[in-house]
Amino acid sequence: MPAPTSLPAPNQAIQPTWYGYDAEPPEQSAVPLAHYLWILRRHRWRILGFVLGSVGATIIVSARLTPVYESTVIVDVDRQMPSAVIGQDAARSPGNDADQFLATQVKLIQSDSVLRPVAGQYHLLDLERPASEKPSQAEEDAPIVLKKLKVSRPTNTYLLLISYRSTDRGLAADVANGIARSYVEHTYNIQFHSSAALASFMEKQLEELKAKMERSSSALVQFERELNVINPEEKTSILSARILQLNTEYTNAQTDRVRKEAAWRSVRSGSLEAAQASTQGEDLKVLSQKRDDARQKFVDVKTHYGANHPEYRKAAAQVDEIERQLRDARANAATRVEVEYRESANREAMLQKAVSETKSEFDRLNARSFEYQSLKREADADKMLYEDLVRKIKEAGINAGFQTSAIRIADPARAAVKPIFPNMKLNVVLAFLLSSLLAIGAAIMSDVLDKSIRDPEQIATLFKTEVMGSLPQVKSWRARLSAFHTQEEGSAALVRADSSKSGERKLGVTGFEEAIRTLRNSILLGTFNRNLKSLMITSAAPAEGKTTTAVHLAIAHAQQKHKTLLIDCDMRRPGVHGKLGINPESGLAAALQNGLQWRGKLVKLGDLPGLDILPTGSSSRRAAELIGAGLPHILEEALSEYDLVIIDAPPILGFPEPLQFAVAVDGVVLVALAGQTNRNAVGSALSTLQRVRANVVGLVLNEVTKDMSDTYHYYYGYYGKYNRYYTAADK
Repeated sequence: MPAPTSLPAPNQAIQPTWYGYDAEPPEQSAVPLAHYLWILRRHRWRILGFVLGSVGATIIVSARLTPVYESTVIVDVDRQMPSAVIGQDAARSPGNDADQFLATQVKLIQSDSVLRPVAGQYHLLDLERPASEKPSQAEEDAPIVLKKLKVSRPTNTYLLLISYRSTDRGLAADVANGIARSYVEHTYNIQFHSSAALASFMEKQLEELKAKMERSSSALVQFERELNVINPEEKTSILSARILQLNTEYTNAQTDRVRKEAAWRSVRSGSLEAAQASTQGEDLKVLSQKRDDARQKFVDVKTHYGANHPEYRKAAAQVDEIERQLRDARANAATRVEVEYRESANREAMLQKAVSETKSEFDRLNARSFEYQSLKREADADKMLYEDLVRKIKEAGINAGFQTSAIRIADPARAAVKPIFPNMKLNVVLAFLLSSLLAIGAAIMSDVLDKSIRDPEQIATLFKTEVMGSLPQVKSWRARLSAFHTQEEGSAALVRADSSKSGERKLGVTGFEEAIRTLRNSILLGTFNRNLKSLMITSAAPAEGKTTTAVHLAIAHAQQKHKTLLIDCDMRRPGVHGKLGINPESGLAAALQNGLQWRGKLVKLGDLPGLDILPTGSSSRRAAELIGAGLPHILEEALSEYDLVIIDAPPILGFPEPLQFAVAVDGVVLVALAGQTNRNAVGSALSTLQRVRANVVGLVLNEVTKDMSDTYHYYYGYYGKYNRYYTAADK
């Protein structure tokens, strides 16, 4: 027996995802879209039934529901309406607070002050509250909340939609209009009470402000009396101009005094040049010029005439006279310069004194002027505030009686004709969509959570094991066998299950039998390097169809004119004799206990002379213990006489005998129920067989239906046509 390429570790037998011969798990490939389509096609009737049931239930429930009507009133909020008759301009709010303003109005509509009058008028709380429930005093005093009220705002508008729902269409319209009117009246009352409260507060402050104004006016009058002037500010302006003028004159006087003092000091030095530089210098200059001319003339005369000459004496006398005049003029100029200097000094002193006195008076008056201005500002402010307050009180009184509102009802609510609930079309569409999604999701989820094996591709991917064949599902095990037991000369016979005559020996062909023949050829012809003469049929767990498969496989092999031996080795739960309708007195158990004389325990079928059956007979505990050691000897003897020995073994998991059989036969075939056998069980069975070096030929899927995988759809379509054709031809 060839050994497998590699052995899995012991813990691989309990792996939940794969059980194969490789050391590494297979890569997870993406699920194709066709697989999901197959899932939908497989569960299409369930999905369709669930969807139709959901839609039908939705229609019935929606038809039985009480219709609810909704009425809506449109309220226009004009933020540029004047908030008062006089004294205020149109209220213009900044453009970036529209959302906050309208959200405030929505909360105001939902406030207790707006809803309570309407709820009391139409008894809305009694309608929303169960009739048997009596409200407590605390609940009546609590803020009113109307569950059927909805306040919304269309985008980019200053409109508010007030909607109310009720089973009475007229009540819905009346309540919506009532809430809108209550809201408008509430905003009017807020403004009215605000203006009235403001007027009352200002009247209380008026008396105090009047007394304060009188005190400040009296203080100002008293201060004017003390200064003996009506307006100190004008007096200060006059003194300021006078000081400026005196300062100018005083500066000029200083300049003139300095100039005349310098001239006086120069004249006192006695030089003619200094005298000429004084204010009297012009006369001295003239006399000096005359003296020079007279001297020049005297020199000329002196040259031509002698001292006694009349011209000489005349010229000399003229020079003396001019010099005397010059001396007198010089003395006179010095006196005048001194007099002018003294006068200039006196004038400077007088101007200095006048400047000092005027400045002192200005400083004194200026110091009191600050106090005067403070008293005057206080008096003027008190007077202005008093006058403004009197005006405000008059305006508030007028505005309180003539309040205008920026909120008005643009479109009153009207009774609706069609209910908004239940919306039959919407409910049906939603029920269809949701039920479809739920049903499809449940179908896909059931496929994802299904841990059973179903199709060959899945088995090849998970276990790296070939699927030798697929057996279709039939209505009962009797239908699978296509034979029944008849008594003819004390022997069993195989005939068609639908034979009209009890002794008629007629072999038929069905889809199940064709699958068995395909399985036989796949097993025996699939291995060219070794001829399989002994085959063990087993399963991972009980009731998976291993006995039925073994019986049909033996019959199919015998029908091919091959000598076949079928051994029932399931000592605990034998089933071969029940499938074939035989009742042997002894069998394998007796042979194991009596020296392995098995040939005399064989049961032959009259219709199939090439098939011998070795049933279990009356099994015992001792026989189950001896079968592991005795079966190899029976096989060794049988292989020389039969073309194929088929062993119906117990399930692999939980029983020790199948492992002993597995190492004694040429090949092992594992049977599993498609759509029922768990992957973990199949994986554990395969791993167990691999550890004992058994030659696992492959796996057989039993009870396969076309709904288990899209692979079987065409398979069943073909065999369905074939069966119909065969039935017509057989008749």
